[in-house]
This record gives sequence, C-alpha cells and structure tokens, in this order.
Amino acid sequence: MTAPALILLAPGSCEPSATQVIHALRKRMQELRPGLSVHLAFTTGCSPTPGQVIATLGVRGVDEAVFVPLDITHATDPRDPMIELIEQVQAAHPDMRLTIARPIGPACELLSVLDLRLRQALSACHALELDGLVLSAEDAGDPRGAALIARRARQWHAHHHLPVQLAHGDQPGHDVPSAIAALRAQGRRLIAVGSFFLAPDRSFVEQAERALAHGAVAVSAPIGADERLLDLAMARYSVSALELLDAGDQANTGLDAAVNE
Repeated sequence: MTAPALILLAPGSCEPSATQVIHALRKRMQELRPGLSVHLAFTTGCSPTPGQVIATLGVRGVDEAVFVPLDITHATDPRDPMIELIEQVQAAHPDMRLTIARPIGPACELLSVLDLRLRQALSACHALELDGLVLSAEDAGDPRGAALIARRARQWHAHHHLPVQLAHGDQPGHDVPSAIAALRAQGRRLIAVGSFFLAPDRSFVEQAERALAHGAVAVSAPIGADERLLDLAMARYSVSALELLDAGDQANTGLDAAVNE
C-alpha cells in the first residue's frame, strides 16, 4: 500500500527570505524520505496553493494526502483559515482523501536549535558574558501553544540559570523592547534575544532591529531549515497518516459488509 503524500503547509509570508527556508525543508525531507511523496503548499498568495498540489497529485493517481502545518507557535488544531482552506480543497476533489495534522508547535526539541543559533550570534559579535535572555516569538499562538511557549521560556531559564523574559511580536506591551526593559529593571545589562521564528521574514527583521536598538548585545537567527523540524513534521504526518488509513479500512469494511448482506 502506498503511503499518503506528505504536504508541508507553509503559513505566513511569501517573502523570498521566508519561502527559501520552506523550499529547503521540503527538499531535505524528500532526500531523507525518498520513498515518500513530499510536496509543499502555501496558504497565502504564493504558489503552489493546496488546491494546485492536490490537482497535480490527482492527475498522478495519488488519492490520499496529509497536510502538515509548519507552524511553531500553534500546538493543537491548525488555525481556522487553514482548516477552511483544506475543506474547500476537499470539496473540489471529492475523490481524494485529505487530512490536516497538528502543527509542529513549540516543541521542546526546538530549544536546542534556539541555543545553537544564539551561540552563533554571540560568537559573531564576540560577546563573552550574559546576564539576561529574551525568548522572542512571532506570535502568542493558540492557548495550548502559548502555554507551551511559556514552558519553553521556563526551561530555558532553568538550563542557563539566567532570567528569561518572553516576548510576542503581536502583543503590544509584551514585545521585545518591553521584555528588555523588564530585565533592565532587574539590573540586567547584558541581554541577548533568542528568536523563536521559523524564517527571516519582515516580522523577524523588525523584532531584531528593535531588540538591537534597545541595547540587546545579540539577536539569534531564526530556526530555519533545521532537520529537527523535519523530525517533528514526520511525527505529525505519521499519526495523521495512520488515522487516515484506519478510517479508510473501516470504510472499506463497512462497504464489504453491505455487499455481503
């Protein structure tokens, strides 16, 4: 039995700096899983769209696919617009069996990538000492995602034995300058920012520039096309692919029973 196609579903920016990361992730996933049909779709105005990918797969005889949202701040159900989009694609292709997996979410494994990126940033600016950290996320995510991001900040604090402030780019009063100000009020002066962003899009650049303007000694690069993201995407795919296959088996069993009767 052929496994369902895996479609990495990229939310957000169509900026070249962001789409380059997404394409690199798809290419590397296909290299790591040569027996799996791996594709990429964008939820915004970029090409290919989910509908275009599904239409192409249908022509090739593929009839099952799992969408995996490359979203590192949402942890439970994908955002409503994503669900609505996939439902529209499903309605347009009733012969296809489609499902959407849970987003990657703020997984604990991503803290290792965050540490690596921050060490690289500190090395580049020759910073030898820190007394405060900011974990900067693009947005607060869904309720479960927000709780997990807050947990990651606490884990980061415990690992480095430094005070950590959490910042969200979409929440006034909880942004990077506010987080830096809160650390300075504690007497901290050597503050670095870890960027919990997927790609170096405009939102990341704005937050990084504001951090440096408010005295951060270093700002890490985004997580980027790290293979640990692919491990997480594969785990999400595997769960949803099994559910899709199980649902198909149950449907076939019901049909066989009806025919036998």
